[in-house]
Amino acid sequence: MDGRKAGDGQREHRQDGLAERFETHRGQLRAVAYRMLGSTSEADDAVQETWLRLSRADAEAVGNLTGWLRTVVSRICLDMLRSRTARREEPVGQELPEPARETGDGGGPEDEAVLADSVGRALLVVLDTLGPAERVAFVLHDVFGVPFDRIAPIVERSPVAAKKLASRARQKVRGIATVPRTELDRQRRTVDAFLAAARGGDMAALLAVLDPDVVRRADRAALPEGVPTVARGARAVAEETAGFAPRARFAEPALVNGSVGVVVAPRGRLLLALTVTVEAGRIAAYEVIADPARLSRLELGLLDDVRPHVASAHG
Repeated sequence: MDGRKAGDGQREHRQDGLAERFETHRGQLRAVAYRMLGSTSEADDAVQETWLRLSRADAEAVGNLTGWLRTVVSRICLDMLRSRTARREEPVGQELPEPARETGDGGGPEDEAVLADSVGRALLVVLDTLGPAERVAFVLHDVFGVPFDRIAPIVERSPVAAKKLASRARQKVRGIATVPRTELDRQRRTVDAFLAAARGGDMAALLAVLDPDVVRRADRAALPEGVPTVARGARAVAEETAGFAPRARFAEPALVNGSVGVVVAPRGRLLLALTVTVEAGRIAAYEVIADPARLSRLELGLLDDVRPHVASAHG
């Protein structure tokens, strides 16, 4: 009896020690899973499943715990992405995504909004356009610097094929600009000024960045009841935009159909997109796209390199 109690105590001690070691990796695992899945609740599920698999494994035989955990959480995420694709879940543009479940480590809706800000909403939106294996290969290599020989068994490809997956994903993430870089930069400055003014509800700044004859068009689904689908003139458009200041918090510049536009993505899920026409440093026209079919046909890409969004252990 005493021997059994001693054995049970030793096992409990080893399990406690293993749990403590796992906790030192939880933040990084969550960062990987969030970029692969784009959802804090799903990322937390993947991390929890990783712990369950570790607790059932012969941990003493694991030589490189960091690599082992990253491999396991990546495979779990890949399976979740494949399942999501098979069910054709999460169509863009129809409605706000369901709030994330509250968790004990700050996994509620506000946490998800903050995390989407830190990662980059445009990045999350563009990542959603990738296939499951492309997304896993891209996130592991381009965001976290994992070599292709370690990515290959996760995506069940050769290292050369894994490299091709990441390269194809990288091309999609970057998108294709239809104007020269210098023109993109000029457009970007104007759109940045417009978003800053919109977030602050700053009428003077909005009037300064809008052409006097600006035209705003929008899908009916993007507007409150009674608001016309076309608005004309800087004063009318500025007043309307100032009223949408809370929504502007979720907006971020992106490459939309080859030029600078805007994606609006609460918790990283695409809700609206804006195509923008810039003339002489002012916004001459823009269209708010909310129809799911139209959103799905947009060519989206990042304006910035993915490297600035590389995660910290907890981000």
